[in-house]
Amino acid sequence: MFVKVKEKYVNLLKNDMARYWIKEWIEPILIAFVLAMFIRAFFVQAFKIPTGSMRDTLLEGDRILVAKSLYWFKEPERGDVIVFKYPLDKKRDFIKRVIGKPNETLTIIDGNVYINGEIVEAPAIIRNTFYYPREDWEYGKHGVEIDIPEDAYFVLGDNSEHSSDSRNWGFVPKKDIKGKAFFIFWPPHRWKVIH
Repeated sequence: MFVKVKEKYVNLLKNDMARYWIKEWIEPILIAFVLAMFIRAFFVQAFKIPTGSMRDTLLEGDRILVAKSLYWFKEPERGDVIVFKYPLDKKRDFIKRVIGKPNETLTIIDGNVYINGEIVEAPAIIRNTFYYPREDWEYGKHGVEIDIPEDAYFVLGDNSEHSSDSRNWGFVPKKDIKGKAFFIFWPPHRWKVIH
């Protein structure tokens, strides 16, 4: 009889301990994981900058936050820094700045961007960046007028001398835009809002 009581007590302890671990550890971890996946899928996602194509706005190794749901409610604006599926390999993500919007005509002359024949004055980052022509790229030739299709964007890297961008591979369809980069969160000495 003593053995049966002992076994019953041990089993009860095991059950209580299991319930404790499930309630206090496993359940909160699962809830946190599901919430993190939900937030990542629909609202905010972190990305790491792999190259210097967006220097000096973003540096290699910077970790950024991207607002994924922002463009559900509004269109990307000229000057926005966006993350999108790379048109030549949809499994890869790229980050560049929106320069031309749907149904606009874009021309690069002497390093300046012209939209519908007018030089771009705002935002200042575009006006103050020299965009190098690339005669070997279809959309990078000096002085060539580029008609941007409906529901597509023309994007360039801020470090245009060292950036593969729309000058090379063309336009970014709106459906392939993942979101707007809005904050550098790592390394700590680079914390800032991305303009």
